[in-house]
Amino acid sequence: MSPAAVALRPIVETDLPALEHLLFAPEAVGPFQWYGWSNPAGWRARWAQDGLLTDELSQLAVIAGGELCGAVEWHRVASGPSSYHWNLGIQLGPEARGRGIGTRAQLLLVDYLFAHTPVVRLEADTEADNHAEQRALEKCGFGREGVLRSATFRDGAWRDMVRYGLLRADPRPGPGTGPGTGAEGGALASA
Repeated sequence: MSPAAVALRPIVETDLPALEHLLFAPEAVGPFQWYGWSNPAGWRARWAQDGLLTDELSQLAVIAGGELCGAVEWHRVASGPSSYHWNLGIQLGPEARGRGIGTRAQLLLVDYLFAHTPVVRLEADTEADNHAEQRALEKCGFGREGVLRSATFRDGAWRDMVRYGLLRADPRPGPGTGPGTGAEGGALASA
């Protein structure tokens, strides 16, 4: 499976069992995403209500080589009384990690958000020890903005987070990564 075959699309009903496992099972989420058991019924109810696509919080399926391998997510962060930006994240299955799929999916999400929303800023947070995600964000053009000390509690300890930011005017790497292109190396697909 090459990163060139990556696409994003809305989550469909047949995706729900696999994504539920990926998002809620400790053996699937990976070492930086397991925060304890939670009830997936709320997530399924959100999908039934709005397809996991709202003005505040949204998710898209990550497809690589024709196979579902994870999801990207973004949520609105108010930055003033009349302004906001997006905070984004990704969750991939163990078989998809370390293959460039996450980098490509996040590039596609950046293109999508800048093409279809008026924000000028995107941000992403990751644990200080998650060096793979830090590299992926940097490959997408995000710049390291700082460390949020003891910002998240996981596995019995408070953990530092690293904040990354990307402005609409910032350079982004490679062909097919301009606003809304989704071309050469990936695409946004319809459901």
